[in-house]
Amino acid sequence: MVCLLAAIAIGFVFLNKYVKKTVPVSERIGCLELVGVPAWLNEPLKEKIYAAARANGEDLKLDEEAAVSVQQNIETLVAWLDKVKVQTTHDSIQVRALWRKPLALVKLGLRKFYVDADLVVLDFVPMPNLPIVEVKGLPVVPRIPLPGQVWRRGDLAAAVAILDRLNRMDKLVTPDKPLLNEIGSIDVSNFNGRQNSRAPHIRLYAKDNTEIIWGAEYGKWQRHLESTDKQKIAKLYEHYREYGTLLNGAKYINLCDPQDDIIPLPIDKY
Repeated sequence: MVCLLAAIAIGFVFLNKYVKKTVPVSERIGCLELVGVPAWLNEPLKEKIYAAARANGEDLKLDEEAAVSVQQNIETLVAWLDKVKVQTTHDSIQVRALWRKPLALVKLGLRKFYVDADLVVLDFVPMPNLPIVEVKGLPVVPRIPLPGQVWRRGDLAAAVAILDRLNRMDKLVTPDKPLLNEIGSIDVSNFNGRQNSRAPHIRLYAKDNTEIIWGAEYGKWQRHLESTDKQKIAKLYEHYREYGTLLNGAKYINLCDPQDDIIPLPIDKY
């Protein structure tokens, strides 16, 4: 009888170890709670945060030591969150933060990563639920900032400035069917006319390769006698409203020609 009870006890010990090794990360740290998450947060990014929270492999207990450890781990390993604040409650460890939303995708060699509206580099996590536009035409550079760092360069900033305005406009006038969902890329290879001073400096391309001629970088339209930035945005959204899409409707869409300006949409608030 003694031997039988000992065998059962040993069996429970091994079973307990097996269960701990096979349950998903999110279940192992079920006491971790993300507070105020954006609607676009998906499972791959959530799992990345869960894994980072217990980077040292320790069990997360409901005490201040665990809260400090979680905050340090997330700040070090997850660039997607800013101003992280972690605190414990009677039944959970709560994580509050400002979330960085990716706007642009950059591919350089074998590397690919995102940048947000503030040019902060974000490591690549699949985000098919977001309208993220690829930036093309960036010259190869020897060093790329690490995730969480700001990548300050004029051509990238010019692309992101346009995408940020379109993102705001989508929220204002087309929240149910964002225009950015139909934009595949933005090309800055001729930024500031570095390849051809007579050609448009910036172009966008719809996902069917329809060319959208933007022109000079945001805020520089007057130097090149182009339509204003607000007029460019108004013309683009008027085309989108009239045809219901940017796809399969025209060989190109010219936004920078002041000869065909239309009355701007009410976008002063965006």
